[in-house]
Amino acid sequence: MKFIIIGLGNFGTSLAIKLTDMGHEVIGVDKQMEKVDEIKDKITMAFCLDCKYQEAIASLPLKNTDVAIVGIGEDEGANLLTTALLKKAGVARLISRAVSPIHATILEAMEISEIVRPEEETAERWAKKLSTSGIVDSFELTDKYSIIEVKAPKSFWGKTIEQIGFSKNYNVIVLTIMKNVKEKNILGIFRRVTKPQIQGIAKADSVILEGDILVLYGHNDDIHNLLKISR
Repeated sequence: MKFIIIGLGNFGTSLAIKLTDMGHEVIGVDKQMEKVDEIKDKITMAFCLDCKYQEAIASLPLKNTDVAIVGIGEDEGANLLTTALLKKAGVARLISRAVSPIHATILEAMEISEIVRPEEETAERWAKKLSTSGIVDSFELTDKYSIIEVKAPKSFWGKTIEQIGFSKNYNVIVLTIMKNVKEKNILGIFRRVTKPQIQGIAKADSVILEGDILVLYGHNDDIHNLLKISR
């Protein structure tokens, strides 16, 4: 896929590099030349442009771009102007960053359906990890539903998914089970540290063992209730 990321601060730069590492074509844009110089050798291409102006937006290859992301965070005005120009240009998919509730409200009023809030989303993930024992990671799908990775509680060890009754008793779905597997190094010797590996789609007869990580999907209240009861 082809991405254009406008705003190469910490968020924009990290996203651009990760997408490039995943094999995507990424064009980075920022009005500060030093930021462009820092990233130009790490992504497909980088331009120094001030995208709150129509001329700058018009110079970008928007027609051949799958996703345009406005990552500007330090200047809300520039963010909104850039987003408005991209929307007017009719990009295939437009995602914009919000740094405050008011900022998000304005983007919503502009009918921007995809809004990213990196600071808030990171805080949410850490709040879950810190407040609920066993959570390895989490991903908010909406404000009510999430996908989480959680260490299998001791009360689940030796039981199948069907015996526990995740869906029937707790209204939670087990998407997959990640098991800790020892890997060999280039000499064929097993490493001391184990690495979680996905076991494919979870089945009713899948047995949960000590050390397993469960990937769960459901309403936040149902997941919290499941983890509370199983401790």
